[in-house]
Amino acid sequence: MTPILWAAGGTGFTFLMTTLGASVVFFFRKDVNQSVQRTFLGFAAGVMIAASVWSLLIPAIEEAEKAGGIGWIPAAGGFVLGVLFLIVLDSLLPHLHPDMSNPGANEAEGISSTWKRTTLLVMAVTLHNIPEGMAVGLAFALAAQQGDNPALYTSALALAIGIGIQNFPEGAAISLPLRQEGLSPTKAFIKGSLSGIVEPIFGILTVLIAGSITPLMPWLLSFAAGAMMYVVVEELIPEAHLGEHSNIGTLSVMVGFLIMMILDVALG
Repeated sequence: MTPILWAAGGTGFTFLMTTLGASVVFFFRKDVNQSVQRTFLGFAAGVMIAASVWSLLIPAIEEAEKAGGIGWIPAAGGFVLGVLFLIVLDSLLPHLHPDMSNPGANEAEGISSTWKRTTLLVMAVTLHNIPEGMAVGLAFALAAQQGDNPALYTSALALAIGIGIQNFPEGAAISLPLRQEGLSPTKAFIKGSLSGIVEPIFGILTVLIAGSITPLMPWLLSFAAGAMMYVVVEELIPEAHLGEHSNIGTLSVMVGFLIMMILDVALG
């Protein structure tokens, strides 16, 4: 039960940060500066890139080599599977990417549905949060499997902190567009918060799965990395550069990357 409790605590923290981020809808007007939105999205992208490398891919390679295998095979194979998994979800799950510069212009992606625009917006961010929950859960599962190495627990904590930090602006990035769509601040807050509930769900599920298929841990770690990188390249970075040319989105990616890298190296 210990790894499950650790994963529940870690992903519970990330969910709490999403909730806190969603709460900014009570303090902002309907019309939010596009620079703020680009900053939020760029920062989230930077954190996820660093987390994919330091907290997922490098441990996947190390675990495979420790077991006597070739490190890059599960790292590359799991990465590709993670990308394919997100491509399938992106193609099937109805969702709508928030665009603060032109809220009514986007077309829904995925299978055609009769869902409201607000529901489609929430589904887009929920899609992001699935690999994030998996990543935190797998980090704690790896630490539990090697209980004689406390550094793995601190590394998992660093990942949870990093994901949690970027979840704050991500929560705002969904609740504010929902407010622009006409929802009341309370409803926008609730829906923005619930977009993060998949993180503890998938975090705990991955711990349960990883415990029964320990040899596949390198594949699972790189799977989560591939899924997160797909979200970054497909959605976060392009959305961080919407509108007029600006360095804000780019610089925010760099800052997010640096903070996550420092957290992982300092605590791991």
